Parts: sequence; structure tokens; C-alpha cells
Amino acid sequence: MRIDAKLVKTLRDKTGAGMMDCKKALVESDGNLENAVDYLRKSGVAKAEKKGVRETKDGLVYSYIHAGGRLGVLVELNCETDFVAKTDDFSDLGHNFAMQIAATNPMAIDRESIPEDVIAREKDIYTEQAKAEGKPDNIIEKMVEGRLNKFYQENCLLEQAYIKDPDKKVKDLLTELIATLGENISIKRFVRFAIGETHSTNGQV
Repeated sequence: MRIDAKLVKTLRDKTGAGMMDCKKALVESDGNLENAVDYLRKSGVAKAEKKGVRETKDGLVYSYIHAGGRLGVLVELNCETDFVAKTDDFSDLGHNFAMQIAATNPMAIDRESIPEDVIAREKDIYTEQAKAEGKPDNIIEKMVEGRLNKFYQENCLLEQAYIKDPDKKVKDLLTELIATLGENISIKRFVRFAIGETHSTNGQV
């Protein structure tokens, strides 16, 4: 059956589960939202959201050097225990995040990590663009909000479309592995180096 994208988003917001998990749950539940929530809870995926508040003191620093040695990334990925930090799944996640950062050069981990002056500058630019297009004030506000959301989706690592599966966001990978491993997992910081660049791109410290 065809599942409406808005219903998938509603289920994601309600449970914190990944998009593909939400789609599957809705298909299995014939589009019934509450039944889909129960399905995710039974499978353990919905528990990931609650685990997200637990402290992460262990983890690993994953390094990735792109072919040719002209681009490199370091990512600090945290979890709750040394046991999880040593699993292949956790290491694979570090690898996937590092490849994402190498390919997309995000500005920050999430929107809260972007400096306020950067956001203010973007808002000013979008506002002037909308005014130049002759839009009324009530439309300008909506246009600025939409363009700012697009800015976040392009520049915040967790909100980016995953390069190996554009139907997923990077944060979906975190949610899915939290559900699988049963521990909270978080990206602490990252740094990206490229030959010829005058500075590196840093995540949240």
C-alpha cells in the first residue's frame, strides 16, 4: 500500500525511529498510526529516542583518508560502554560518518552548533532576496523560514541526506544503531582537512 509522507514524518517525530523503519511499520499496520507505534516499540526501534538522553563517555576517534591522500577526516563518535565501542557496527558508523563529512563538508553537527551571527547573516540575505522579488511581508517570512531550513539541511551533518541512501538523513543512521545496540550514541566533534584549504571544518567541541 502507498504510505503518505506526512504520516511517515508524524511517526518519526513521535518515536524517533528512522524513516525506513517508520515506512515499514506503517505498511505492516495498514497505515494505522497507533498500531505502527506499537510495532516500533515491539521491535525496539522506538526506544532509541529515550536512550538519546543518556550520557556517552566512551567511544572512538575514527580516521578516514580519501583516495590520493588529499582529503582527510577525523570523527569522535561516543557511546556508553567500551563493549559497544569495539563492535563492528559502531566502527562502520564512524566510517560512514567520516565519508559523509568528506563528501559534503558540513559546517556543524546540528543547527544548535552554528554560530548565531552566521544564522543572522543568512536570514538577512534571504530577506533581501525575497524583497527584491517583490514579495509581501507575510510571504517573505515563510520564504526566509523555508530557505533557512534548506540551509540547515545542507550544512548540518545530522540533517543532511545520507550519501549512500538519500531517502535517509544522517541522524536516521544514529537512531537505527541506537535501537540495534541498545545504547545512546552521539557525534561529539569532527574535523575535515583538505590540501589547499586555509582552514579545517570543525564540528561541535
